[in-house]
Order: sequence, then structure tokens, then C-alpha cells
Amino acid sequence: MLSDKSRPVIEATLPLVGSRIGEITPVFYGKMFAAHPELLDGIFSSANQRTGEQPQALAGSIAVFATHLIANPDTLPERALARIAHKHTSLGITPEQYDIVYQYLFEAIAEDLADVITAEIAEAWTEVYWLMANALIALERDLYATQANDVIWAPWRVTAKTEVTPGVVSFDLEPADDTPITPATAGQYVSVKVKLASGLHQARQYSLTGDEGVSRAFTSKIDEGGEVSPVLHNEVQVGDTIQVSNPYGEVVLTEGTGPVILASAGIGCTPNASMLRALAAGNSTREVRVLHADNNAASWALADQMRADLARLQNADLQLWLEKTDGADAAARPGFMSLDGIPVPADAELYLCGPLPFMKKIRNEAIEAGLPATQIHYEIFGPDVWIAG
Repeated sequence: MLSDKSRPVIEATLPLVGSRIGEITPVFYGKMFAAHPELLDGIFSSANQRTGEQPQALAGSIAVFATHLIANPDTLPERALARIAHKHTSLGITPEQYDIVYQYLFEAIAEDLADVITAEIAEAWTEVYWLMANALIALERDLYATQANDVIWAPWRVTAKTEVTPGVVSFDLEPADDTPITPATAGQYVSVKVKLASGLHQARQYSLTGDEGVSRAFTSKIDEGGEVSPVLHNEVQVGDTIQVSNPYGEVVLTEGTGPVILASAGIGCTPNASMLRALAAGNSTREVRVLHADNNAASWALADQMRADLARLQNADLQLWLEKTDGADAAARPGFMSLDGIPVPADAELYLCGPLPFMKKIRNEAIEAGLPATQIHYEIFGPDVWIAG
């Protein structure tokens, strides 16, 4: 894919560009939003801009893509691209927006590297950008085409709002109009868009936690410094209508008969809960091992749902780790999750969700236990600042 002409240029300049991309991307976003403030209305997260997570994620994705092209010039990093494409389609990204990104990103690169950049370097990095952009545009076009409708946002009515643990609320929804519904697969998420007091719209992705198919339920942990969850928790009430995207997400429960390991920490239990629900609903005979870590027994957001679904399975067990045991769950292990002593079959599919340090630790332990990296799947809430492939 990467031309013979550009490959040595990218190989020679990647260390420099890679070392500067963290400084380049904030400048790029500043330029782009100054010229196109509409992109902050329901597409880009202003909160993630403030924390620096979005620039960090963009920098990481570009570096990973360029590194892959150097090592494998005839292929693309499909898993990383799929993750980005699913997130983009959940927000309604269009091909035209890639032109906007290109313009301001390369203005920022030229400004930051003014002393060293040449026409040859600019041409090579332009090739990298459009290889990545065109691959994403193609993936996103295909994802849009699989939907049962051609809308980005559809109205859904809140039918139930339940506080499952302090600071964590589950929402059950029903369609508020006749927009055709795309069936969801266990593990997928939807974007939820709300209007802030400023009049600006903001969207966040929430894992679906209920049944597969056309039902919609999600669970949200409030982020007091965030923008969407405070609106959902404090303002949205039963009977209100919210804007919800079609279901997306490439981390889904794979078909087969092999073992399944669902490992989560904190609110990261949400995508795993939907996979567990699908296994229970299908009367699966697969070996299922649920591993969960939390602060204490009362803070496990979907404990009742997940325990009930575990009880419906023929070949399933639960291992629980609690930082504060309080004697509330005699079977719980104290402290943080570890795979030490936990059987990890070589043919298992491992699904991870939780804080980044937790996922890195468990992924490394699983690989050390002999599980191939291709059988380890992870979901990150927010921008992907860890692209493990």
C-alpha cells in the first residue's frame, strides 16, 4: 500500500514526527475548531479536548498506522482501523470531514516542523494520511450500509431510569418514532447525544447492557467533570426523549463452542454483561468464566443481572476481586484482579473492559499464560489512547 518512494522517507522521519505529534495535534485541533466550530456540536468531545485524551488518541493512531506501513507496506492495521471506523460511524462522520482534518493537520505539521519539512516529506506524509483516511472512509461507508435506516440519530423514549448503585444509572428505552431499528449484537454500543445548557450538543458512547436485537438499554456512571452523564443523571427523566445512534462496535461476542472469559473492572462490566446475557439467553453450553474486580460488593453496578445470567448457564463460574471486602461476599478475593491460578484455556476468547492499567495488566498476564493476542479483545470508554492491535 505504501509506495516505494514514500517508505524510506516515512521510515526516516517517523521518529521526529512521532516525537512531535503530541504537540502538533493540539495546535491542529485549535486551528480546526476556530475555523469549524460546528464540529464541536455533537461530533468532537469538548471534554476530551480539555483533558487531552482526543489529541493523544489521534497521535497514537497516526503513529501506529505509519509504523505498520513501514513494517508491512502491503497491508493495513485492520483491527485498529475497524475500532476507529465504528466510533466514527456512531457519530456520523462524513468523507468531507476528512478533507477538513487534512487541511488543518498539515498546517499544524508544517508550522511545527518548519525548520526541517521539505516537499518530499510533506508528500510522503500526505500519502500516509490519505491511505488511512481512504481506508476509514471505505469501512465507514460499509458500516453505514449495514444499518436498517439512513439516519445518524433517532429519538428514543426513556421508559425506565434505575439507580443500580450509587452514581450508576440504567436507562431502558423504546422507539419514539417509526425509524427502522438495526438489531444490536452483544458487546456493541450506541452514541447518546444530549443538549447542554450552553446550547451545544455532546455525545458519548454507552455499551448496551440488555438483550440483543431491537431492544435498547444502557448503564451510565456519572462523571461529575463530564458533560453528557450529568445531563443524563440529573435532567433526563422517564418519558423524556433522547437522541441515540445505531449500534456499533467491533468487540462483539464471537460465535463458536470454545471457552469465553469475560474480565472487567468497575463500570467496565457493561459490555461483558450484554455478552453474558446473550450466552444465557441462548442456553449456551460453552465454558464461561466471569472475572470482575470492584471497589466493594455494593459498587458492582450490574451484579444482580450478571449473577442471574450466570445461574442460567450450565458451565459457568464467577471469580470476584474486591478492594474492600467488608465481609459482604465471603467468596470474593481481596485486592486487585490477577490471572495467577486462573485457568486460561489456549482456545479461549478473552474480553476485557475497565481502566487502562487494569486491561494492560490482564492482557499481559493472559499472553504470558499462553493465550494468543488475536484472541484478546478490549473495549475502551472514550478515545482509544492504547491501541494494542
